[in-house]
Amino acid sequence: MTDPAPPAARDRPALARTVVVLGVVSFLTDVASDMAVPYLPLFLTGTLGAGTAWVGLVEGVAEATAAVVKYVSGRVSDRMHRKKPLVLLGYGVANLARPLLSVAMAPWHVLAVRFVDRIGKGIRTAPRDALIARETAPQHRGAAFGFHRGMDNFGAVFGPLAAMGVLAATHDDLRAVFAATVVPGMLALLAVVFFVREAPAPCAPAEAPAEAPAGASSKRAASVVEAPLSPALRRFLVLLALFSLGGASDGFLLLQAHRMGVATRWLPLCWGALSALRAGAAIPGGRLADRWGHARTLTLGWWLYALCWGAFGFVTTPLAAAAVLVVYGCYYGLTEGTERAYVASLADERALGRAYGAYNLVAGLFALPASLLFGALWDLSPRLAFGAGAVCAGLAAAGMTGDTVTLLHSRSRR
Repeated sequence: MTDPAPPAARDRPALARTVVVLGVVSFLTDVASDMAVPYLPLFLTGTLGAGTAWVGLVEGVAEATAAVVKYVSGRVSDRMHRKKPLVLLGYGVANLARPLLSVAMAPWHVLAVRFVDRIGKGIRTAPRDALIARETAPQHRGAAFGFHRGMDNFGAVFGPLAAMGVLAATHDDLRAVFAATVVPGMLALLAVVFFVREAPAPCAPAEAPAEAPAGASSKRAASVVEAPLSPALRRFLVLLALFSLGGASDGFLLLQAHRMGVATRWLPLCWGALSALRAGAAIPGGRLADRWGHARTLTLGWWLYALCWGAFGFVTTPLAAAAVLVVYGCYYGLTEGTERAYVASLADERALGRAYGAYNLVAGLFALPASLLFGALWDLSPRLAFGAGAVCAGLAAAGMTGDTVTLLHSRSRR
């Protein structure tokens, strides 16, 4: 495995300027997104008179679209010297499309806007993560990605609060909320344009010998990008697929809370509390990963998920559920940034975009069947649904445990 960071990156601080700015951009974009997305089911069924099937169709198409575009965008970004143009394009497409929800007159209009919105997310995600990894020394990547995920989750806390303010000022006009998303969206775009600075891309490892045919260096560089993903990364993606299959939307946690007696009016606060937990745990979780090791931290996080997911099926009181929820927030802190840092450690520097594209493709595509499977099992028994998810996550965590033990053993023999 090669060290994926160029020498210049090793001397950079844990949070480079570009990492901080991209964190602010994600915060603003998530504020805009979470002003709109939580209200889409109500808008579709109440304002536009659509059936509940439209709700599932809109979000299913949106997430599948984002997953596929992330992979394509990652491969394209590896052929570009600069990542910023794709990052700007992705944020621009999403933040310019989202306010159009305010003029939607039919369910298919909402579907079209969400489709374009998720295309934007797909375009920006892999090159943005590659840019963060390239701008950060390997020993600080957990902290950098943890900071970025923390800012993203803080946006999920403030987005619903901003929406509540707009609703209060406009007598519950959802269209006004959708239109207001243009404000944080435009601020995010301005931050990318004026404040994101990108260091020069790393050069090829060596120049072609004098006697080599012309263009040999560029062919060698291209072969690095086109080379298959490393065996270690491919194995991790298999385990990630198994882990993702055991997951489901956190929205099911709200449904479980409602079953335990939590009033409907308090459910948005429960969602905000989970987002706050995720945001608060992301930065310390990333720093822990840098000190303790990405593989070990990720393994612990996956085991925590399996335990929490199983426990959610057995808790019967809101107080017990809150206790499990706190531990569940720690899972996010240990994994959200660490997974991305771990991917960077398994990939070649010049193929980071492709690696992140594959990572997001696997996580995104398996999220849809996971939620469908969980929903089908939920109709039989919520405890069965949570238990099945815990088993899948536990098997994936066991696989990560084996890989981690092998890695530590190989290092101890050096």
